[in-house]
Amino acid sequence: MPPTLPVTMVRWWPQGGLWRHPDFLRLWGAQVGSAFGSRITRTALPIIAVLIHATAAEVAVLAALGVAPGVLVGLFAGGYVDRARRLPLLVGADLVRALLILTIPAAAYAGWLSMPQLYLVAALVAAATTLFQIADSSFLPTLVGRELLVEGNARLGATDSVAETAGPGIAGILIQLLTGPVAVIVDALSYLWSALLLSRIRTPEARSAATAREGSMWDDARAGFRACLADRLVRPLLLADAVAMFFGGFFMALYIVLYMETLRLPPAAVGLVISVGGVGAFAGALLAGPLGRVRRTGAAMIASLALGQAAMLFLPLAAYAGRFAIVCLVAQQLVGDGFLAAYRIHAISLRQRVLPDATMGRANATFHVVIGIALPAGALVAGPLAGVIGVVPALWIGTTGGLLAVPVLLASPLPRLRPDLSHG
Repeated sequence: MPPTLPVTMVRWWPQGGLWRHPDFLRLWGAQVGSAFGSRITRTALPIIAVLIHATAAEVAVLAALGVAPGVLVGLFAGGYVDRARRLPLLVGADLVRALLILTIPAAAYAGWLSMPQLYLVAALVAAATTLFQIADSSFLPTLVGRELLVEGNARLGATDSVAETAGPGIAGILIQLLTGPVAVIVDALSYLWSALLLSRIRTPEARSAATAREGSMWDDARAGFRACLADRLVRPLLLADAVAMFFGGFFMALYIVLYMETLRLPPAAVGLVISVGGVGAFAGALLAGPLGRVRRTGAAMIASLALGQAAMLFLPLAAYAGRFAIVCLVAQQLVGDGFLAAYRIHAISLRQRVLPDATMGRANATFHVVIGIALPAGALVAGPLAGVIGVVPALWIGTTGGLLAVPVLLASPLPRLRPDLSHG
């Protein structure tokens, strides 16, 4: 008689859903490698820049080039994603990123490494990453079916959260042991691993994705905005993202200043507090599944956004908390990142379910563009504002302003939305 597993283990081990979907498991395995690898390069690039005697301004430009090209790609790539097969785009983006990153150790070995090369690599990798993300979000409904989107996005989101928590630490160890230019080889290998797994996916793509009507890049950008604004469920998600990300720019610009200058935390403590956010996001990804099964899934999704944004208030509150400041910061990372992660998983899944496949790429690109504009715009406002009124008052404005995203959703049909997209 064959041995049997204990009952508790049988109940714990996942039995169905995407665990029995080999192509999704290939996609998931591809993301595991690239998610950890990309954190290595994100950590290593500024360190490499400092080691070749870059100025603070040059390091800032390098950071900006890691974000800005994504806005341009998002503006114009959506139509291309809709007219092409998405899977080859994913594989191609991985291969391009691997080759770009491998130029860094090659140039370092030859003694040619320079800031212009790092600028070029950062910009082109950011562009390829944005193309990958747009194609990935558009491909997932084809891969798993719309009924399993929440589970799929939650699984991928949990993986990314673990990488965000552990990745920078792993990167630091590798950079310490191998040096930055050698450590990024691990990232290049992770992209090659991802490309290999993705190339083995056999799920056929819907023909509508490859036959979208031709148009100029501006026509594609306008079509993406029209598709998002015309849908009564997607429109409030886009507007809420614009509001939340604009005020999220205040957080992006000022949280390190709060940690290190206002609260006088040592760098090690700052790193530990930030890593807690990955733990919170992982918990939020686990919460997303049960959240999607409640009777009023739309109301539960809005509650997640409200709790996540409200937790941001712990940031300026920490300035008045004395010895409990760390408690406030940890609470913000755990509660805020947790509920916001759950909200984002459901928001992405919802637009993947309701938007037609033929405009999916352009619609996903529209969200990238709005976020890519709103986030730095908020940061550009927050910096000068903090110089006039102070860091803590500016953070109060940013954190309370982020709550304005909630009434945007409350005024929409979303509060009455059920898991089957019906109302009542």
